[in-house]
Amino acid sequence: MNLLKSTGTIAGLTFVSRIFGFVRDIMLARVLGAGAAADAWQLAFQLPNIFRRLFAEGAFSAAFVPLFNRKLEDDEGRSAAQNFAVDVLSVFVPILLVFTAIMMLAMPWIVWFIDDFGEGGRTSDFSISLARITFPYLGLISAATLFAAILNSVSRFAAAAAAPIMLNICMITALVIVLWMDGGADQQRTAYFIAIAVSVSGLLQMLWLYYWARKAGFAFAIKKPRFTPDVKELGILILPAVFGAGIYQISRFIDLFFLGRLPEGSFVYLAMGDRLNQLPLGIIGIALGTAILPALSRYIAKDDQGGAQRLQSNAIELAMLLTIPAAIALFFAAGPLVTSFYVGGNFLASDGAATASVVSALVIGLPAYVLVKVLIPGFFARKDTKTPVYTAGISLIINIILNILLIPIYGITGLAFAGAMAAWSNCIMLYTMLHLRGHFHLEVSLLLRIGRITISAAGMAAVLVYGAPFGDGLYDGSIWERVGAITALVCAGGFVYAVLAWLTGAIDRDKIAMLTKKKAAEQAAQEGQ
Repeated sequence: MNLLKSTGTIAGLTFVSRIFGFVRDIMLARVLGAGAAADAWQLAFQLPNIFRRLFAEGAFSAAFVPLFNRKLEDDEGRSAAQNFAVDVLSVFVPILLVFTAIMMLAMPWIVWFIDDFGEGGRTSDFSISLARITFPYLGLISAATLFAAILNSVSRFAAAAAAPIMLNICMITALVIVLWMDGGADQQRTAYFIAIAVSVSGLLQMLWLYYWARKAGFAFAIKKPRFTPDVKELGILILPAVFGAGIYQISRFIDLFFLGRLPEGSFVYLAMGDRLNQLPLGIIGIALGTAILPALSRYIAKDDQGGAQRLQSNAIELAMLLTIPAAIALFFAAGPLVTSFYVGGNFLASDGAATASVVSALVIGLPAYVLVKVLIPGFFARKDTKTPVYTAGISLIINIILNILLIPIYGITGLAFAGAMAAWSNCIMLYTMLHLRGHFHLEVSLLLRIGRITISAAGMAAVLVYGAPFGDGLYDGSIWERVGAITALVCAGGFVYAVLAWLTGAIDRDKIAMLTKKKAAEQAAQEGQ
């Protein structure tokens, strides 16, 4: 597999989706602000998305892809894989429908529980109805995830990576409609419109991925549910995979519980801050994790431990080359970035300051979030879903303890920092277990390169610290002033990082030279030489 090409395809389309997401969140901030309607909307939006990322994107993909690839490698090949997919679809669609229906019926109690047992001021018919409108998105997007997993297994990454763009387009369209109707003056109506848009986007994504799965040569039909041995094996793998692959989302669900006990606007501050954090996480971490799992499964199936080691080393090197500078840049430039993107309309300067503080705390854990995405496939490709359960459980306990200790002192910033520390604890434990079992180890050359990356990023940080004040007064100015100021700051920091990375050897010059040629790129991506 050409890791560079596959990761680039996923990352490029994810980047487009994140850009649309920025436009969406900028509009949301200006129209809804950080008041009661905005908090209710964020709660309604996050509930199905947390379950989607936890069960669908995390656990399901991690468990399904190795089993599906095994079927592809069998003598029957695509026929056996297709039968397996149909059996899974026939079982999991009814389960999804029942789960969605139960959650919608139980929504008043779910909101009440999150809202400090009804004492946080967010339990209302409005917030409950919003959550009910958005929740069908979970069932629709979970079905879409099956088609996406199939496409990823046969190395057709583009369609699945492009699907999330539809969510942002639907929400932006809904916001444009309400702005045309009354300028967004009726905030509750605005929230209802974008809630409907979320569920509509789930249907569109499911149809989109179904079409491309059919184009890839797979046919689907809902049959009478049958718990075949393969389906049972998948079910057994999914439950622990929920914890192993979904530590970040489980932490987010815990965050909802604590957010319900914080002042109005806290849901919005975390959501807007996480949008900046998710840009590199989504582009780098999810792209790499998605790209390497099928290839890692094939290496292990062939008992090629050397190939598996090289693949994960290449993934970590690429991840850190991009993630470390992204984390440092977001930490030191959080204020200018948040002000430029969000502040305006109903989103006040005080809201921007609170959001910037959240961003700085969140990105401390950004490299760990990405590394977890790269390390987790090392377990699931070997059908080991138990070890990540233990590491996830321990890091969750750490997260809860830190929340209890830090939130009374630092508020929402303490909550964000607790999540970052929990991610680092999970990352360290995952690597330790892989190393002790002889499955993967950090080579000296890789550690030295990571050190050079960090030194180069530190030089960039100095530029951001001393350069940011020159843009004061422009970050919250006209659209062109904002664009010009933030572009100048980002370009200056990026230029310094690139130069230092080249001079210090953080960038492997020989590998970059090889990657300029197609055959050499294939060799570099596969062999790490």
